[in-house]
Amino acid sequence: PEDWSRALAIVAHPDDLEYGAASAIARWTSQGKVIAYCMVTSGEAGIDSIPPDRCGPLREDDERRSAAVVGVDTVEFLRHPDGLLEPTIDLRRDIARLIRRHRPDVLIGINHHDTWPGAWNHVDHRVVGVAMLDAARDAGNRWLFTDLGEPWSGVRFALISASPDATHFVDVTDTVDAGVASLREHQTYLDALDEPMDPDAFIRGAATATGEPLGLNAAVAFELVGL
Repeated sequence: PEDWSRALAIVAHPDDLEYGAASAIARWTSQGKVIAYCMVTSGEAGIDSIPPDRCGPLREDDERRSAAVVGVDTVEFLRHPDGLLEPTIDLRRDIARLIRRHRPDVLIGINHHDTWPGAWNHVDHRVVGVAMLDAARDAGNRWLFTDLGEPWSGVRFALISASPDATHFVDVTDTVDAGVASLREHQTYLDALDEPMDPDAFIRGAATATGEPLGLNAAVAFELVGL
């Protein structure tokens, strides 16, 4: 459904959204929708060759540039510890604060289930995804986190990118190029990979494979979770 106007994307790391969801986000911002990003960590522990105190600021800068490519001006970092996220009340509180401030119609996240196809999912992805869904309910309850401003119960649903339980699809034929360009901005991470990865081949290949069965040139799949 595209009959909404505001969304908040909440993920664990810089570049989580760029492996697919960014192409859809580019479509939505081109329609005039307002989308903000929140990274729960700065991805500071994600590159073995760069110490965290140097890595975090580099990856934050990459994410700001990446977001701008797809029409997103607001990028916030909660700076929780990368790789060590836990399902705490403090995390839910921080996310509920964002939801009350941004007052979105829709939340956007990435796969929070136990596995990717054939692989165990990262703990940060699992924790943030569940915390986001729980915090959406928290944000609407005026008796929880009473110091965080007026409650917001206007979140209609969450869209989960790269979910093994995809239910909906977005035509990104006209915006897949922006999705590719958005991933390219994460050069700090891409340069550190043991094996080179071509953003164009990765993003376009996945979008083509998703779109073909639907009769589309390119598509991104989401699991829609009603809230």
